[in-house]
Amino acid sequence: MYLDFYGFREKPFNLTPDPRFVFLSKNHREAFAHLLYGINHRAGFILLTGEVGSGKTTVLRALLNQFDADHYRTALIFNPCLSASMLLQNINREFGIPTNPSDGSNLLDAFNPFLLQQNIEGRTVVLVIDEAQNLEVQVLEQIRLISNLETDRDKLIQIVLAGQPEFLQILKRKEMQQLNQRITVRYHLQPMDFEDTVAYIQHRLDTAGRSDGVVFSKGALNRIYRYSRGLPRLINAACDRALLAGYSRDTTRITSRIAATGIKDMKGDTTSSPLKRRIVFIPALIMLMVLFAVSIYYKRQVFMDLFNAFRHIENTEEVTGEELSHAMAAELGKVSESESARRAFNTLAGFWNAPPVSESDKFDRQNGMEREALARGLYLYRFSGNLGTLLRIDYPSVLELNIPGIQGKRFVSLTGLQNRQILIDPPISERRVLSFSEVEKHWSGQGFLLWKDPLNLLKRISPRSKGDPIKRLQDLLREAGVYNRPLTGVYDSDTLSAVKAFQSANGIEQDGIVGAQTLMLLYRSVDRLNMPRLTGG
Repeated sequence: MYLDFYGFREKPFNLTPDPRFVFLSKNHREAFAHLLYGINHRAGFILLTGEVGSGKTTVLRALLNQFDADHYRTALIFNPCLSASMLLQNINREFGIPTNPSDGSNLLDAFNPFLLQQNIEGRTVVLVIDEAQNLEVQVLEQIRLISNLETDRDKLIQIVLAGQPEFLQILKRKEMQQLNQRITVRYHLQPMDFEDTVAYIQHRLDTAGRSDGVVFSKGALNRIYRYSRGLPRLINAACDRALLAGYSRDTTRITSRIAATGIKDMKGDTTSSPLKRRIVFIPALIMLMVLFAVSIYYKRQVFMDLFNAFRHIENTEEVTGEELSHAMAAELGKVSESESARRAFNTLAGFWNAPPVSESDKFDRQNGMEREALARGLYLYRFSGNLGTLLRIDYPSVLELNIPGIQGKRFVSLTGLQNRQILIDPPISERRVLSFSEVEKHWSGQGFLLWKDPLNLLKRISPRSKGDPIKRLQDLLREAGVYNRPLTGVYDSDTLSAVKAFQSANGIEQDGIVGAQTLMLLYRSVDRLNMPRLTGG
């Protein structure tokens, strides 16, 4: 209806999935990375959960599109309200395995040779099951049995289970214990933040071939974000109705009021009954009379001051955001990218009482940071993800910023938390405290932090290894409250379970590998080691 009016080639906000419109936010990219890691490292089971409309299917389709037929064989089972035998029939059909549907046992017998042949030919077999919360217990048990098909060294099939949050409650049931324990890679897909929501809308408009005429105002974008809470499906619905409302008003500028009208139409609020309208109208009339009396009593100027105060409250956030962006450009733009990185590195070094990198030294932020860290007895950890994950690590860190009008990257140090706000260095426009939304608006999702390995455990611990490093690890796990066995000095099943329990409690991948992130969190959890922290505890 409105395509010609706005100059679109096609509708930009269709609810049906279209690979050409795929947009991966920071959270979607992190989910994608978890799935890819689990598959390439032969985890066996990988779990992806998220709210309705959060984009799980989009991530799954983007993942499957990455796999070429020479190295992968893939199958997608969508909305599987099936019996165990029907599920096996669908799986075999998707993989092109000829079987006799009347013979239930033959289904699994035919599947095993297929997996072995693919393994011999060097291919990874990936089975993706979407809407897993709809599966019956017997079907989930059949899926667990499929995962038992393996060689002495490898899992023959990688199974991705995707579902809504209630699937997590299903896995906690006693009869699901065996399956739940086998899921070693998990990710819960959060909704998009405001910055990614704006980028998502712009991406879909551009892909649909928009002209320069159609514009969503900042107020409209805020209105859509508040309604959708960052869920792509709701964003699509709200934007589509907003464009329709703009078309009916013969305007290509979508304002906050037009967006609100579109959302209201979508929710069906315009069909209220005469009685409902009268119920709403009577209190409104009373309020209007009260305001009129107040305006007479306090005189017109007081009333206008009150009105202007409300207008100021409505616009403060938008104006402050613009001023902050200008201040970042003006202040951080005075130094080069490498100099900004050097200063941020030195701020972190100060937390560890390590000497700074002098201004005369050439500082290569891409390749020289690790060298500078190691020279000071420290390790550099490069971070990629969302702000919540970084804050859980609880170490002073450096954020990489994208600032409009400034070429390259600039850096600020995240030095602490105060009243649910973030302390930064250097200050911006004399402000040392920023809100989460102010940080996320400019943060690229990349950063780095420094950490120390005082017990010299990195690269010395692996499953089935023995010796003093394992005793020191077990002692750390005991202090962290997840290990209550003797200090055997053997990385046995008890130690592996304790490592996974600690990883689960700290929201990181439960792979049982004591890598950099697991060690950082272990050291942080032990008070006697006095690691620098964002929080004061």
